[in-house]
Amino acid sequence: MAIHHWPATEQPREKLLKAGAPALSDAELLAIFLRTGVSGCSAVDLARQLLMQYGSLTALLNADRQTFCAARGLGPVKYVQLQAVLEMARRCFWEELDTLPALSSAAQARDYLYSKLHNQPREVFACLFLNSQNCLIAYEELFHGTLNQAPVFPREIARKVLSHNAAAVILAHNHPSGVAEPSMADRNITRLIQEALQLLDVRVLDHFVIGAGNAYSFAENGLM
Repeated sequence: MAIHHWPATEQPREKLLKAGAPALSDAELLAIFLRTGVSGCSAVDLARQLLMQYGSLTALLNADRQTFCAARGLGPVKYVQLQAVLEMARRCFWEELDTLPALSSAAQARDYLYSKLHNQPREVFACLFLNSQNCLIAYEELFHGTLNQAPVFPREIARKVLSHNAAAVILAHNHPSGVAEPSMADRNITRLIQEALQLLDVRVLDHFVIGAGNAYSFAENGLM
C-alpha cells in the first residue's frame, strides 16, 4: 500500500509536522529523504531495507559514492542531495560551536572534532586552539599522512600556539581504520607535545582519537 493511503498519524511527513523530527524512527526519517519508493516497495519499506543492508543509519550516511549509488532506490542524484544535507548540518554545528562562550565539556569538544575528522580518508592531526577561558580561537589541521600515520612535529604545534596566542590546546587525530584506540606512538607524541608546550605555559587539555562512530579521550581514560 502506498504511503499516502496510510492513516495520517503513520505517514512520516505528517507525523513529523505533528510531533517533530525526534519522534520519527531512522527508517521514517530516511523515507522522507528518499521521497518515493520503488516498484512494489514504499519509501518506508525501502528505507528499512537500506538500513538492514548497511547495518545502521550512520553506515549508510557515511557510504562512499560508489557503494551508495549501487544500492537499490538510490543513485547519483540522491548521493548529491545527501552530501549537501550533511554538509549543511556540519556547517550549522560548527557555526553554533564557534559562537559558544567556551567549550564547557569534553563531550562538546569530542562532537566538534568527530564532525571534522571522522570522514577523512587519510590520517589527519588537528588542534583546537583555546584562550584562557577555553573559548575557541581556531581549528587547524596541521599534519596530513597516509592510511595509518601522519608525521607530527611538536615544534610546529608550538609555533602555531604562539601565532594564535593560545593558552590551551586540544589535540586530535583520526584512525581511518575505524578503531579509536591510541597506539604507543600516539601516547609518545602526546607526551612530547605536552613537554614542549609546558615550556610555553600552555595546557594540553586532551587528545582525541577519532574512529568509526566514536572517539577516544586521553583525559577521560587517565592518560593525561
